[in-house]
Amino acid sequence: MSQTDSVVGTRLPVPVETGLPALIGVLGVAALCVWGRSYFSPVDVSPRDMGLNKSHLVRAASTNTSTSAVSIPLPGGLSASLAVPTMPGDWSGFRGPNRDNIGPTGSVVANSIDGVQPLWQVGVGEGYAAPCIKDGRVFLLDHDSSSEQDVLRCLALADGREVWRTGYSAVIKRNHGISRTIPATDGKSVVTLGPKCMVLCVDVATGKPKWQLDLVEKYGVTVPEWYAGQCPLIDGNRIIFATGGNCLFLALDLESGKELWTTPNPNGWLMTHSSIQPVTVDGEKTFVYCFNAGVAAVSAKDGKLLWDTDKWTVNTATVPTPLPVGGGRIFLSGGYNAGSMMLSVAKGSPTWSVKVEFRLGPEVFGSDQQTPIFYQGHIYGVRPGGELVCLDPQGKLCWSSGTAGRFGTASYLIADGKVVLLNDQGVMTLAEANEKAFKPLGSKPVLKGPEAWGPIAIAGDRVLVRDATSLACLKMVKS
Repeated sequence: MSQTDSVVGTRLPVPVETGLPALIGVLGVAALCVWGRSYFSPVDVSPRDMGLNKSHLVRAASTNTSTSAVSIPLPGGLSASLAVPTMPGDWSGFRGPNRDNIGPTGSVVANSIDGVQPLWQVGVGEGYAAPCIKDGRVFLLDHDSSSEQDVLRCLALADGREVWRTGYSAVIKRNHGISRTIPATDGKSVVTLGPKCMVLCVDVATGKPKWQLDLVEKYGVTVPEWYAGQCPLIDGNRIIFATGGNCLFLALDLESGKELWTTPNPNGWLMTHSSIQPVTVDGEKTFVYCFNAGVAAVSAKDGKLLWDTDKWTVNTATVPTPLPVGGGRIFLSGGYNAGSMMLSVAKGSPTWSVKVEFRLGPEVFGSDQQTPIFYQGHIYGVRPGGELVCLDPQGKLCWSSGTAGRFGTASYLIADGKVVLLNDQGVMTLAEANEKAFKPLGSKPVLKGPEAWGPIAIAGDRVLVRDATSLACLKMVKS
């Protein structure tokens, strides 16, 4: 962001049509994308240094060259503002408070695309990390390449004003962006996992560090190619990670960072870009994760290994998270021609069983990046090629958006009975969450792109979206 940019969220002007088509190349699984017609006056979303002017970057780098986290002064010499308006809504971690990517009660989505209104926008470091939201505060683990720091930022949901920032030294070479993960919060603490597997826990109100842990140094974790993508899971007073390395799973005390239990890793499985999913089977809560060489589940009580299978692996990169669909069934999906698979898990005494119910080819369903959604007995997701589809629990295709409805590697969620999608170029589409047919409610650009891959977050009538270098807040207004 330039020295003249405001550190408070940029409030966008009244939308006007500028008609700025341009062909761009994007990295990763996307090939060529087309700039959509912009409905905003031009907003600079070129790579930014997170609102830090050059002199501040020098000071920040000189005062924090260690990996120990410290509070960082806000841009322009502004003081931290701890008074933040409390607002309704809760998106407290990856895929929301229930880890299902469904907006909780009170979430509002417009009835048509005309009800989607821009509120504010801020520059962010290059990447795909997305925010969590709690009590009117937005938390984003960013990366500032100029000062070579991972930076946890707290913004006010109401207006995008920056409340505080806390960072630590992290020298990271750009590799298809840098940041990828989503923080988790219980309203008192915020926990993050950095690109190189540094765990940081801070106080919600002040950003003051509580504890910090290097998973590579302590547990022999191998940082995945393209950096860490796993999002922390808060479970009561614990924080859970699927580490690979010296142990398979790890539980830490949320307040102190003290180790509570670990799961042995005799096969040497490694961390991927997937995240842990809690799954309850026959009354017992488990944690399930897709490792590089298979899928494993442990008891949520003590980390005891309950089952594992090597029947599901994804070549190159495992990204989507396991999707529980009830009755001990778990739906797995991936990119790189992996397609998808339904597992059936049953609790035994003492041995649990896991079997493959069915497989689907990628032409039916797979997923390059995003985890599908199980909503009202059906599976919704964007398959390779960019079509939104709906499947029944047996994997039968109910409908597809077809060639006229392609969304790239879209981020999406379901809230208020509607699917909210954001394609690679920052074009938002609303559609009914209806198992009978694809019923779109309109589309329009809400970001300039490119690479709008970060997961969407919703809190009340506010929706947060991002592309490679900007984070925007939209208001949903029902007609």
